[in-house]
This record gives sequence, structure tokens and C-alpha cells, in this order.
Amino acid sequence: MKLTLSVIGIAGLSAVSALAQAPPAAPPQPMSFFVSSAGSGKGADLGGLAGADALCQKMAAAAGSTKTTWHAYLSTSAADGKPAVNARDRIGAGPWYNAKNARIAKDLADLHGDTLELARQGNNISKATALSEKGETIKGFGDTPNQHDILTGSQPDGRAYTDGKDHTCNNWTSSATTGTAQLGHHDRTGGGSVSWNSTHPSRGCSQENLISTGGNGYLYCFAQ
Repeated sequence: MKLTLSVIGIAGLSAVSALAQAPPAAPPQPMSFFVSSAGSGKGADLGGLAGADALCQKMAAAAGSTKTTWHAYLSTSAADGKPAVNARDRIGAGPWYNAKNARIAKDLADLHGDTLELARQGNNISKATALSEKGETIKGFGDTPNQHDILTGSQPDGRAYTDGKDHTCNNWTSSATTGTAQLGHHDRTGGGSVSWNSTHPSRGCSQENLISTGGNGYLYCFAQ
């Protein structure tokens, strides 16, 4: 009996010692990434980059975000003497976390798969993690309606197109039925590629065009 109690005592001390030596759990990270729960309501006319950023900022604030600077993940084309803008250059250096403390990517290279190894590994954007600012799941492939198209205007590396064609609905100021916006799929499923930021173009720039393509004018929002 004494031997048994001694063994139990030693085991208990070992467990206490292990707990004492275990590193403390990482504190929850403030939200720094979300898919907007709404668009502008005017198709791809977001009021330019400034209007899109204001939309992200407004939604983040309403959700109680402690981050002060939010930008929409959007590229623009060179126009009116102004150079092109790359979406990847607007969102800071990372890391980024969603509303439920899941890490989306640790840095820009991780987010965009800048190396072969990172591209094979992929970032952590999926239907389960690309949540709204409210922590809610965005409808995707297989849901009714399917709203997995996210406005980006970007190539897979997060940079603007340089082919002279309109991939941004006149730099996010048009809601016409003509023109296109390059879209990504937040759920990484559907026809074509499974890119989160550059899957296919929209059918036009109006709200109806975006809905019929499989979206609702949603944006990726990142905190710097």
C-alpha cells in the first residue's frame, strides 16, 4: 500500500511539474481579416478604393474591432496618369486572424504562395475560415444563393493586371452591365481554378451581374 501511494504521489508531482513547465496559451488575437457581410449595393461601384476602404472600416467598427486601419483587398489599373495599385501592397505585413481567432496567413508570402513550397501548402482561406466581420459563414458553392465570388481585380500574386483590359470595373466606379471585375472564391470551390483571389471575371459590373455570376459584391477586408 505504501508503495502504491508513493507511486501515485510521484505521478502526481510529475503531472504538476509538467503543467508548471508548459508554456502559457497564446492570447486571442484581434480580428484582422474578414469577408464583408454586404457590398456597396451598387455592384462594382464602390466609390473607388477610398469608398471600399470606408466600407471595410464601417463594418469592422460596427463589429467592435480594435483595429483602426482597414483596407479592402483590391487592385486598380493605371489610369489618368496614376499608377496601378496592387491589392497585396495595401494590407500590411500580417499575420491576419479571422473573427474566431483562426490564423489566415502569417505574411504576404504565405497569403499568396510566393514560393513553390508555400503555393503547395496554401493559405488558410476556406469556407470555414473566411468569415464575415460578425463571425458568420459566407454562403458558397452548393448553397442557395451561391455568393462565393469576392471582388479583387487581382492576379493570383495579388498584383494588378497589366494587359490594358478592364479587370476592375473602371477602378471600382462602374455599375454598368458592361466591363468586368476579376473575382476570387472564398470557399476555394467551383468551376475553373480554386483561387481565393483570382478565379474568373464577372459578367458585368452591375449588382445583377455580380449576383448572376455567383456573388453579391463582397470584399476581403484586412487590417494593417
